Amino acid sequence: MRLNRALPLIAVIPALLLASACSGESAESGEKKPKAGTKSTQSAQEKNSAEAKRLGALDAEQIEKAALTGKTAGFDAEKVAKAEVEAGRGMQSDDKACQPLASLIGGFTHLPAVGTAHRSLKPVAATDATVGSMWLASHSEADATRVMTDLRAAVTACPKGFKTLGLTYGKVENLPAPKLGAGADETVAYRITGDIGKQKVPMTYTVVRSGGVVAAFYGVNMLDPGKAAIPVPVVDAQLKKIADARG
Repeated sequence: MRLNRALPLIAVIPALLLASACSGESAESGEKKPKAGTKSTQSAQEKNSAEAKRLGALDAEQIEKAALTGKTAGFDAEKVAKAEVEAGRGMQSDDKACQPLASLIGGFTHLPAVGTAHRSLKPVAATDATVGSMWLASHSEADATRVMTDLRAAVTACPKGFKTLGLTYGKVENLPAPKLGAGADETVAYRITGDIGKQKVPMTYTVVRSGGVVAAFYGVNMLDPGKAAIPVPVVDAQLKKIADARG
C-alpha cells in the first residue's frame, strides 16, 4: 500500500489552506495582482524587480526559479496551484503574539515579502508517510532577520496555541533545530498540534533564513509524528539553490 496516497489532504498543506473563508489580499509589494494585459504585467514585473533591487533581495521571478522543482533527496517538489496559495493569505491569530505562527500556517511570513514561491512535497518511496510543503519568501536581510526573531518569540509566547478562522491550534512546542549545511544563517523548528474535527494533527515546521530569504518546510506524518519533519537533505538542497540564486 502506498502510505502517502492513503493520507488525507490535510497532510499535504496546512489546514487553513482548505478553508474557503481564508482568502485575502496581500500588501506585499512584489505580489500585487497586475491588471490584464502584457504591458501591465511587464510593468508589474519591472516594479517588482526595482523594489527587490532597492532592498537587496531576490525578485518574484528569481525566487520562483530558486525553489526546488522535481525529485530531490527522496521527495518530489511540485508547484502549488495559485488558488491554493492565495487561500492562505491574511491568516489572523486571535492572539497578536502568535501571528507569525498563524501566517506561516497560511504559507506566508507575517511581514510582507517581495516575492514568494510555494511547493508541495511528496515522498518518492511508497512506504514513506511524511508529506508536506515548503515555501520561500524574499525579503531584505533586515526584514528576514526580524521574521525569524518574531517567529522565535511567538513559539515561546504561545505554548497553549491559538485560534484562527474558527480553527484551534492547541499546542506549540519548540524543537531542536536540525544541523544544516552551508547557507543556513539561523533556524527555528517547532511543532503545532491542530484540532481538525475530532482529530489532533501534529504539524512540524523547520524555518530557515538564508540571507534575505526565509524558507519554511512543513511536514506531517500521520503514522509517526516523530518523523514528520522534512528531511535535512531536502532542506540543504533548497538552501544550495538559494545560495546559487543569491550569487
